[in-house]
Amino acid sequence: MNFQRLGVVCRAVRLRKRWRQDDVAAAAGVSRAAVSRIERGLAAEMTLATLDKVTSALEIRIDLVPRWRGGELDRLVNWRHAAMHERVAELLERIGGWELAPEVSFAVYGERGVIDILAWHVATRTLLIIELKTEIVDPQEVVGTLDRKRRLAARIARERGWDPATIATWLAVGEGMTNRRRVEASANLFRTAFPTDRRATRGWLRHPAGAVRALTFVTYSAPAGQRAQLGAVQRVRPARRTAA
Repeated sequence: MNFQRLGVVCRAVRLRKRWRQDDVAAAAGVSRAAVSRIERGLAAEMTLATLDKVTSALEIRIDLVPRWRGGELDRLVNWRHAAMHERVAELLERIGGWELAPEVSFAVYGERGVIDILAWHVATRTLLIIELKTEIVDPQEVVGTLDRKRRLAARIARERGWDPATIATWLAVGEGMTNRRRVEASANLFRTAFPTDRRATRGWLRHPAGAVRALTFVTYSAPAGQRAQLGAVQRVRPARRTAA
């Protein structure tokens, strides 16, 4: 957090409201000295509770967003993504013949990102880029992102000692009515980008031949611990009213 900028913003808003520091302190329920320290860029000495009181009094919103290794934090806390990953990995392991590399980070020609699963079929030298989507939000972004990864895939694979003869893509979308509606709403886009259907994808995974571009819906379930938490929430019911 840039405490110097926070101090400048707080002072500017206070002056715009034609308040004195005493007025802010009274509205926030803190001391005038606390307001002064914040405006002088010394907010690092304050508790988050005090900062929240002062900024709320000034109608300033501060968003505290935890970040870790780019987008990897979202993946870490997103159990749906983890459950989908496990489901797809189990499928490929049952089929056999595939080597799996999960969460492959890359930085090629200034482009950075993460491939959810990079799968390598040794016998046919086929590289499969698997993109997992628990929720479809922006169809254009989904298609563009996977296309970008496909373009960079050969370079990424060679860094792992794989020399692909064929590069294929598979967009695995979490099963659900909302995702199905969103895919159907952009049907032309998705059918053009991913013409290989579910049945053809299953056959191809067993005997890879050619560069498919597949989209399938994947059913997954919460891990045992998560199911227990969900069950506990679902068992809560509002108390019944009794007749007076």
